[in-house]
Amino acid sequence: MEEINNFIKTIMEKDLEEGRVKQIVTRFPPEPNAYLHIGHARAIVNDFELAASFGGYTNLRFDDTNPVNEGAEYVDAIIADLKWLGYTPKNIFFGSDYFEKTYEKAILLIKKGLAYVDDLSAEEMVEYRGTLTEPGRESPCRNRSIEENLALFQQMREGKFADGEKTLRAKIDMASPNINMRDPVMYRIIHATHHRQGNKWCIYPMYDFAHPLQDAFEGVTHSLCSLEFDNHRVLYDWFIEKCEMEHVPHQYEWGRLNITNTIMSKRYLRQLVDGHYVTGYDDPRMPTLVGLKRRGFTPEAIKAFILYTGLSRINSTTDADNLDFFLREEQKLKAKRPMAVLHPLKVIIDNYPEGEVEYLDIPNNVENEELGSRKIAFGREIYIEQEDFIEEKPNKKWKRLSLGDEVRLMGAYFVRAVSVDKDEQGNIIAVHCTYDPETRSGSGFDARKPNGTIHYVEKTTALPATFNLLEPLIFDETEETKGLSFLERLNPNSLVKLEGFVEGSLKDTVPLDHFQFIRNGYFCTDKESKPDHLIFNRTCPLKSSFKPNN
Repeated sequence: MEEINNFIKTIMEKDLEEGRVKQIVTRFPPEPNAYLHIGHARAIVNDFELAASFGGYTNLRFDDTNPVNEGAEYVDAIIADLKWLGYTPKNIFFGSDYFEKTYEKAILLIKKGLAYVDDLSAEEMVEYRGTLTEPGRESPCRNRSIEENLALFQQMREGKFADGEKTLRAKIDMASPNINMRDPVMYRIIHATHHRQGNKWCIYPMYDFAHPLQDAFEGVTHSLCSLEFDNHRVLYDWFIEKCEMEHVPHQYEWGRLNITNTIMSKRYLRQLVDGHYVTGYDDPRMPTLVGLKRRGFTPEAIKAFILYTGLSRINSTTDADNLDFFLREEQKLKAKRPMAVLHPLKVIIDNYPEGEVEYLDIPNNVENEELGSRKIAFGREIYIEQEDFIEEKPNKKWKRLSLGDEVRLMGAYFVRAVSVDKDEQGNIIAVHCTYDPETRSGSGFDARKPNGTIHYVEKTTALPATFNLLEPLIFDETEETKGLSFLERLNPNSLVKLEGFVEGSLKDTVPLDHFQFIRNGYFCTDKESKPDHLIFNRTCPLKSSFKPNN
């Protein structure tokens, strides 16, 4: 597979060659107020992989500058997600670690006449801000003296004002064509307990002010972010310059990657959890990293998917099936291939000895001999998939079992269907067959051709199992769904539970074991699975229409 274009890598190469930087330093700066999702994984993978490709390193820095909704639960979850993806940050920092240094820089700007305390409410600030075609208006507080601003800002810190009563704003240009430069807010008042600082602070720096300073404090060379921050870069540079930072980092933006039928909004994900539309953030239907992990996606598959999409300055969309492709590619030689029957139909082999069970040796993965083999049970009664039998053969293309036809049971014998048992409603409840003992493990296969090969599970050793078949939680907006709310576009079939059986070799399976159930897809043992109640999540089906560039 060819290397996909990555313009950030080209920039880094040039910066090193020209001596602008001596070592690449990036950072991943999540806000600890939610669980990470596949969109965050794109930032993680590129931050870490780009730095590492040049012998540099990446810091994890928690953007905990807003105490509302932030907490240790999310800090721990984010650290665990990075570890699961296989990344170890050089350092773990918290934005709150820099509160005192950031406050000192705010004081510096006030003393330079570049910041002032404002009394305008949030609503008034919007009104004064202007529009894309009209300049803003200066606040009546804009020309307060340096001494008055210093005193008011100190009182803000001391908690003498209520939430929203005052802000600290940068004094830049209310007529700037870039609205972000129209005296942006640097500090706001929030009387809330911080998860690390407790009640030490009641004023908190805004992201646009804190983030560039934190990058500079840590020696970050390339501050990577999504394209939505493109018009914030001039403000980023302004704060770095006016705060007289010794180290000068640079911000670079890439286009967002959207994935079809995938939710990448923390607000919507929280709504699903709070509304009990899912079982939690690790519901295997969720696009969170903990959800993808539980579903059976591997770190290697996620990284390969993200690196394949590359980086550009254009927002793009990729099909969710593409992630499935990389899971199949990563697991096809690693996953064992046991047999599972999701829609069981009983088969009785009339001429097989009653009470006898024999064990047949079959490979764990026909494409990888290194995975060895296992013994599977075979007896008089077995289960096959309902879809593998039909009374009357519909046409010559039918390559499964029907009355009068012969099929090969995988790794076992040829069997021929001779009759069926039905219930009072006419539904088939059992198929009677005969077997040919001379065809064990395919012997005689060349002498006659069966009507296909199907899998099975022997009845007395079969383990009952629940299979969770998963589809997208939500459908993208189309002409048919236009105007529907987020919740109205939820997929009612996102989770289908089936009760079936797996072969006895899976009796000791543990959560996060990966399998390719023959002909049924890739599955993962669920975290709630127990020896007496096995549960498997289907990660993805076996086939995909996606083909990567070669």
